[in-house]
Amino acid sequence: MDKKEDLRVIKTKKSLYDGLLVMMKDKPFEDIKVADICRVALTNRSTFYDHFNDKYELLYALMKDMEVALVDKLKSNTNISNTKDFYMKMIELLFEHISENVSFYSSIIKNNNNSVANDMIRNTLLMDVRSHIESEKNYNSEVPAEVLTMFYVSAVLNVCSMYLREPNKYTKDNILSYLDKLLPDNLY
Repeated sequence: MDKKEDLRVIKTKKSLYDGLLVMMKDKPFEDIKVADICRVALTNRSTFYDHFNDKYELLYALMKDMEVALVDKLKSNTNISNTKDFYMKMIELLFEHISENVSFYSSIIKNNNNSVANDMIRNTLLMDVRSHIESEKNYNSEVPAEVLTMFYVSAVLNVCSMYLREPNKYTKDNILSYLDKLLPDNLY
């Protein structure tokens, strides 16, 4: 019986997540009401409040799930010793993650320049890069690791934002190719 209840909870939360994302494609988050989310999700408001206190908690839960998924994806990038290869693989994994969750990212970026979501992605990538740099025994640069990390992560995130805002302008492969040309062979 527990598995069936767990499955219902999972389905309800997914339905509410999807309802929120559908609404965010057309409206800024601040203008969306719980009733709107429930209507689109085909979920009763009382059911919504069984799972979340308000729409902010729903958005936070959705972003937390995205963060966990991104961290899990980035974990596969641990055995690359060449710095440029590490960054290119990280960027490729980020684009895969964005492609797998395009409705979330386009809703967040296009109509809801949500700084919390942007910060979540930025912090996740910063932690990933920082842990890679800390594991590098040969880090030898005149630029502090913190500055270098912020510079490259911010650049990549801005390119990702452009890619999401103008999805037909460049393909994912085009973007990866351009970033490969822009990244120096020896970052540090």
